Amino acid sequence: MCVFFAGVKYLHAQDIFFDPSSLLNADTVSSITEDMVDVLEDNTASPDVQGPERILPSWFFRPAVFDHYEFPDKVDLTKSQYSGDASLKWLEDAASVEESVRYLRHSLFFKHPELVKYNYAMLPEAPRAYEVIIDPRDYTVAVQPVKLDPVAQAELMPMTIKKRHWIRVFNVSLQFSQAYISPNWYQGGNNNLNVLGQIYYDVKLNKEYHPNLMFETTAQYKVGLNSSPDDSIHRYNVSEDLLQITSTFGVKAARRWYYSVNALFKTQLINSYNTNSRIRRSAFLSPSELNAGLGMTYSYTNPRKTVDFNMSIAPLSYNLKTCINRYVDPLQYGIAEGSKTMHKFGSSAEFKLTWKICYNIQLLSRLFAFTDYSRVEVDWENTLIFDINRFLTTQVYAHARYDSSTPRIQDTNWHKLQLKEVLSIGFAYKFSSI
Repeated sequence: MCVFFAGVKYLHAQDIFFDPSSLLNADTVSSITEDMVDVLEDNTASPDVQGPERILPSWFFRPAVFDHYEFPDKVDLTKSQYSGDASLKWLEDAASVEESVRYLRHSLFFKHPELVKYNYAMLPEAPRAYEVIIDPRDYTVAVQPVKLDPVAQAELMPMTIKKRHWIRVFNVSLQFSQAYISPNWYQGGNNNLNVLGQIYYDVKLNKEYHPNLMFETTAQYKVGLNSSPDDSIHRYNVSEDLLQITSTFGVKAARRWYYSVNALFKTQLINSYNTNSRIRRSAFLSPSELNAGLGMTYSYTNPRKTVDFNMSIAPLSYNLKTCINRYVDPLQYGIAEGSKTMHKFGSSAEFKLTWKICYNIQLLSRLFAFTDYSRVEVDWENTLIFDINRFLTTQVYAHARYDSSTPRIQDTNWHKLQLKEVLSIGFAYKFSSI
């Protein structure tokens, strides 16, 4: 149900399909797009008389109607698909025509959406007329719809379809847990309330229109607060506070590899304190970290669109740390005393995985590592999301961090490896442009 040759008669279009040289005719060229010339040249029938004929069906030249969104497999239309078995020739001819039609439909929808005037899901219902039939034999009256000629149906309103060069995803969630314990509870305990909020926004370039470029930027903010009954100074503690922005720009080098530039910036917004202490542990831009790397990126998405994997390796990387708040000790973040910044050159790597395990379970994983060849930092974040319905979700969040320069904490076995885990349930809203 697609038109690719506006104004070209069916028989003449069949000749063009087999003989692209006929496109030199001025009258024909005026009615065929430039992209269609390329497709026709790629579809020239093989001179081998044993090959499939691949004659386009007549309905192929009707007005274009968009019916569904799909990612067709890559098809080599110039390659003969005839096995040589005469008994299978009819089946191979039909399969060849089907693949050609799917490829050409996909090409039209993405390269020239302005030519696709109709959308199947938005077509109006055809008007109906009724007639009254009187049967004098039994004195009955019947009202029946009249079948209209398609030419007599109402004219369809054309639609304006624009190319979508950017794909956007927006998530916002509010997770919480709460416990109330009466004063006479036999085991004792304290009331507590935990709240975890998250805002996530991602925008990336549509690969369908820009196959040789990669550009993606992600911004997210997480904040976690919990009541602190054991803290006599502060009413609440900050368990999570992270503002993080990542960006990647690349130019295709091979099939799934891109020459790329990666950047990462992260900090926090809220002042944080130790329990029963007025000593400030962290604040805005204290600390903050900026990492920029030059290298290559590997991008893979499986045909079912359930697994999305990206790997960036930057042999040349620059790392900047800041601690500008005068009430925060820069020594605890590896910054020399009397200085507010620290510059390092080294190498970095980032691995990101999005796995849709089933229709309502999704795993998000991100691992980032940086080394200046004297110390190593590794961040590994994992979020397992269970969608209960459109607005309710349960999340399991685990964040592991390894820092070779971390000092040992007294009276504990934890040293260089740090771990945080949160299980929560709450509200969520997601918006996506696809």
